[in-house]
Amino acid sequence: MSDRILIRNGLVVTPAGTFRGDVMTHGEEILAIGEALPMSQVDEVIDADGCLVLPGLVDPHVHIQLDTGIYQTKDDWGVGTRAAACGGVTTVLDFATQFPGQTLEQALENRWNEVDGKAAVDYGLHVMVTDLPAGEEDELRTLVRLGAPEAKVYTTYRPNYYMDDDRLLRVFKAAAKHGILVMVHAENDAMVSAATERLIAAGKTSLRYHAQARPMLAEQEAAHRVAFLAAEAGARAYVVHNSTGGTTEILAEARRKGINVISETCPQYLILDDSLYEGEHPEWVILQPPLRPRREGAKLWSLLASGEISTVGTDHCDYTLEQKVSTMKFPSTPGGIPGLETSLPLMYTYGVAAGRISLERLVEVMSTNPARIFGMFPRKGTIIPGSDADLVVYDPRHKGQISVGRLHTVGGYTPYEGMGVQGTIRVVLSRGKPVCRDGEFVGDAGRGRYLERSLSGS
Repeated sequence: MSDRILIRNGLVVTPAGTFRGDVMTHGEEILAIGEALPMSQVDEVIDADGCLVLPGLVDPHVHIQLDTGIYQTKDDWGVGTRAAACGGVTTVLDFATQFPGQTLEQALENRWNEVDGKAAVDYGLHVMVTDLPAGEEDELRTLVRLGAPEAKVYTTYRPNYYMDDDRLLRVFKAAAKHGILVMVHAENDAMVSAATERLIAAGKTSLRYHAQARPMLAEQEAAHRVAFLAAEAGARAYVVHNSTGGTTEILAEARRKGINVISETCPQYLILDDSLYEGEHPEWVILQPPLRPRREGAKLWSLLASGEISTVGTDHCDYTLEQKVSTMKFPSTPGGIPGLETSLPLMYTYGVAAGRISLERLVEVMSTNPARIFGMFPRKGTIIPGSDADLVVYDPRHKGQISVGRLHTVGGYTPYEGMGVQGTIRVVLSRGKPVCRDGEFVGDAGRGRYLERSLSGS
């Protein structure tokens, strides 16, 4: 590994502003930032003239090597973190699922064993809590001890992950007691189940009906209920993948009342829309929640710009095309799309270059805010001396198209195939080591570290 790397004459972007200057790394950390830093005793110089220098992205919501108990993605942690590195994502936060009969600690241990020796970038874990019997709620403090202080719960997916309101309230109360953030997939299970059953009874099971099975009201009602229960328990809640403007507005209103709820959205809900279910490749966009009408994307962009949405995660999930087309029926098609490698060029192109958000806001929602919320700031998410040298050199002058042939995932497709993008990733550093150069992975499997995190003071 080069001991010192100097990134010269780039536009350095932080949430507080941008400046033309240099960034010098020493070992795994940022040593200095400024103008015309000395080039003596430097092992490598990266000319960033005309380029942006960004803190490495922190993706708070990914699913690498996912096993739902029904479906399994075909990637592993080597594949997933290679794609992350080539997308400028230098930290991923994934999930450890508590399968039946497991303790929370066993769920984490199983996930660590899967990751061991494979991760090319740093990672943390949230825990999907599926079994927390009455009277055993204090087991949640295990998450704090093991540096994974978030519990992920679901208000749908019966019977695998589903939590009814009583169990959800018990989790919230225990989380409040132990300083744990509760992440919630919010959809009303009864509404989703009834809509799905009506479509099946009518013989409407093709992929074009997927969005109709998961109506916007189901997401909005569940978000409203989650905020109410979180308030009752005095807990912090993080509602993942808001797909409708109404969901975010409900959570924003809750915050105005003093309820501690956080909104996340994803590039797919900002950029794609439900007309794709009528298109040539509906299998490319089977995911939960589904895509929404175009007007919802416009609302989400506005709410992202105004600060009501705090983070952008990808909900990355690398099922193969073969898995996606195995039945061509929405009830039996695995839900999830790949997104780790495409999020930065998409958000720059359709956000910054389109005038919807500023460069500073891009960095805030894709790097700094996730690092703050999940207990990694200022080690991650910013460009200051002493922070990890996680850096992205992005050239906004390049124009191209997204093509699966240039990606590092195993799925064999991208829902963004052929979409134009402005800009390209030239170099990515993870803790001071180049892991991507001009679209080619140059990192090392196993170099990524598990991040033990604490939410105290975050």
